[in-house]
Amino acid sequence: MSSRPSFGERHLGTVDLGDRRRNERLPQLVDEMVRHPGGTLPQKLPRTADRDAFYHLCRVEEVTHAAVLAPHRAQTLQSLQSTRKNLLVVHDATEFDFSTRTSLKRLGQIGNGNGRGYIAHQSLVVDPRAGTLVGLAHQILHTRAAVPKRESVAAKRKRESRESRLWLQGTEGLPARRQVVDVCDRGADTFEFLEHEVRSGRTFVIRACHDRMIQPGHEDPAAKKKSLFAYARAQPALGTSEACVPLPARQREKTAAGLPASRIARLQLSRAPIRVFPPHVRRGAHGKEPLTMWVVRIWEPEPPEGCEPLEWLLLTNHAREDAPLKAAREVKTWYEWRWVVEEYHKGQKTGCGLEQLQLREEERLEPALAILSIVALTLLKLRDAVRDPQLGSRRADEVVDPEAIRILSQWHCGRPCPAWTLYEYTLALAQLGGYRPRKNAPPGWQVLWRGQTKLELMRDGARIIQELSREGPKKCARR
Repeated sequence: MSSRPSFGERHLGTVDLGDRRRNERLPQLVDEMVRHPGGTLPQKLPRTADRDAFYHLCRVEEVTHAAVLAPHRAQTLQSLQSTRKNLLVVHDATEFDFSTRTSLKRLGQIGNGNGRGYIAHQSLVVDPRAGTLVGLAHQILHTRAAVPKRESVAAKRKRESRESRLWLQGTEGLPARRQVVDVCDRGADTFEFLEHEVRSGRTFVIRACHDRMIQPGHEDPAAKKKSLFAYARAQPALGTSEACVPLPARQREKTAAGLPASRIARLQLSRAPIRVFPPHVRRGAHGKEPLTMWVVRIWEPEPPEGCEPLEWLLLTNHAREDAPLKAAREVKTWYEWRWVVEEYHKGQKTGCGLEQLQLREEERLEPALAILSIVALTLLKLRDAVRDPQLGSRRADEVVDPEAIRILSQWHCGRPCPAWTLYEYTLALAQLGGYRPRKNAPPGWQVLWRGQTKLELMRDGARIIQELSREGPKKCARR
């Protein structure tokens, strides 16, 4: 058995639920869920005692969404506070659909208005150099408020429940350090949030959604105003780069036939200083002064036949006047990590079955959502190990329990292989789940989880045999 702290102890070891026994029990339940993350709650916790303990914890008043998430979040924020390298905070929102749970009365509208559930705004911290996840910096469970159909602009601006405020709330607690990089998609392109980020002391990369009025440069207040999109597209290319681009949804069916699910795009990059002016119609709580930043354009001049050309227009305060091309490439690399949060959403819903929870009250459901959101972090680490060469080249025993490596390698090779890389370990785990290695078709969520479930059963069997051997043949015979 390994003496290193378990997953639950590392992420929830300092939890404060108002009682020592609860504080000790929650990490144990999380460790059990990590062993069996998929399916319904009875599949995650097959023992009746564990299920009853989980239901009891969620029923206690002190066990709230914030209390469960607090130790993991504090650990993640401490990493941001002490880092000397750039760490990305990828912000995005998804929907948790509980439309069929009629007992949940306080849920809000989702989708086209016919569904009911939460809008989960999440901030995921990533180390771009190591290619690893650090953890969740924030998770907000928002219920969409019922508002009048003809709500005025002024009333919407003052309303505390408007969804555009989630972007600001998602940055609460983040340190004011340039090494912390906020990465956001087009939903964050509001002047209110842009002003907040300019004043935050952090670096930001936000994909532009609105064609705003801007002024070229930072120093000439008399420069003629122009359109953001037209000005950015008129800038000459500074250099070239490449990116791995996922195929559109309509082409993903081809993946089942063994074709690649992504393509390599050959890109050009440009960068220009700008001053962004506030909109004439004030829809958020912001000032009237223009904001100083840069626009980075990344585009594909010659896309392959049948593919839409890639184009990103990114707003940033990342300034390196001595190396503009290097700055543009860094911004591109940072924004490419935005897709990791989409994978995390899939891990929550598909991998951990978060939307399958059958708890009947919001007060009980919300802490359970926090618990499974922490468990879902293990999914990305497994999947990325077979897709990222830098991450996969690490020694497996730096991340995985040596006992798991010993048992899996014995099954796969017929002998223990303690020097396995993380790539070799994860590939063998997928094969245990029924995966057949194919070129350009790495293993997905379900096959990895099948392998993980089988491996945990093998580990349980190994522990039982070890305990019986210690008791001796006489006690084994009496049993």
